[in-house]
Amino acid sequence: QVQLVESGGRLVQAGGSLKLSCAASGLTFSDYTMNWFRQAPGKERQFVAGISWNGQIYYANSARGRFTISRDNAENTVYLHMNSLRPEDTAVYYCNADPRSPGLGPPFSWGQGTQVTVSS
Repeated sequence: QVQLVESGGRLVQAGGSLKLSCAASGLTFSDYTMNWFRQAPGKERQFVAGISWNGQIYYANSARGRFTISRDNAENTVYLHMNSLRPEDTAVYYCNADPRSPGLGPPFSWGQGTQVTVSS
């Protein structure tokens, strides 16, 4: 069973930085695209950033230029380094794992999330 555990969320002031981590288990990490999503109260879950199994990186427009996604395959961990945080970045941030082939596992497995709160 795929297990994803997010950590690193906390209260920060606008303009500050955070590094989120997602530790994965129950999968062959290098076969998975890893993504970050977020969900603010009353909002749909929104894609933030992704890094594919073969190294392609994708950012939402809201994240591009401020956030950096990276992965450490030896540690089965994906990171999201967030700079220049804004109050509108306040959300629960979720880790997501998607296999490069359907037979490798279920699509879009989710962690439980970590709360990021950005004060003005």
